[in-house]
Amino acid sequence: MKWTVNEKYDSVVIEFKGKMIGGPKADQFRHDLHDLILDNKTNIVADLSKVKFMNSNGLGILIGGLTTMRNAGGDLKICGATDQIKSLLMVSQLVKIFDNYDSVEDAIAAYE
Repeated sequence: MKWTVNEKYDSVVIEFKGKMIGGPKADQFRHDLHDLILDNKTNIVADLSKVKFMNSNGLGILIGGLTTMRNAGGDLKICGATDQIKSLLMVSQLVKIFDNYDSVEDAIAAYE
């Protein structure tokens, strides 16, 4: 799992790439989120359009990120979910928890 962090308007877009299956990178992601909170950047968009595979550990990373951001007074919205990820969100009932958008632009607009 890899990711890049970019600021767009008043939001931070985290673009994930590869396989989201947990592991040691999950700790680094949590650390990066806490750094964003320290910089008062709590409107996060997780772009999943380049994620090739996600398992329950990957979902756990997103849930942890959502909880972290909401506890800091912000939010984490997802966008670009593939059919496989949408299916995972439906089966796990997380579709009710996450705000899910088709594009980065739509997710950013939801913060305004």
